[in-house]
Amino acid sequence: MTNVVPNAPTGELVMKTLAMPADTNPNGDIFGGWVLSQMDLGGMMLAKTYSPADRAVTVAIESMAFINPVKVGSVVSTYAAIISLGNTSIKISVETWVYDHLTNVSKIVTQGVFTYVSIDANGQPTKILK
Repeated sequence: MTNVVPNAPTGELVMKTLAMPADTNPNGDIFGGWVLSQMDLGGMMLAKTYSPADRAVTVAIESMAFINPVKVGSVVSTYAAIISLGNTSIKISVETWVYDHLTNVSKIVTQGVFTYVSIDANGQPTKILK
């Protein structure tokens, strides 16, 4: 993970959702685990397009740091970009950004590197499509 805070998202938009009250902690901010799950889902959407069986599983997540909080009502967008392709694995950079309609400002929330493995219908690793 880089220490440079980007000014704009990198990669393609893979998910967009709205932060809802049910996903908050006692302070009224969105749980970090909810954000992580959105990132994992978004990265998986990109990863599974490289799997012959349209299936992939998460095998690793490199370090993440939360740069900005997510407030209820914020539009949460997840962006993903391929870092590298292996025989059965794919490493993807995933970023989460929020857009606040009240301030018209987009801010990065967090970024991380996720590794997925392409699997077949039996759950066994399979060669990725390059």
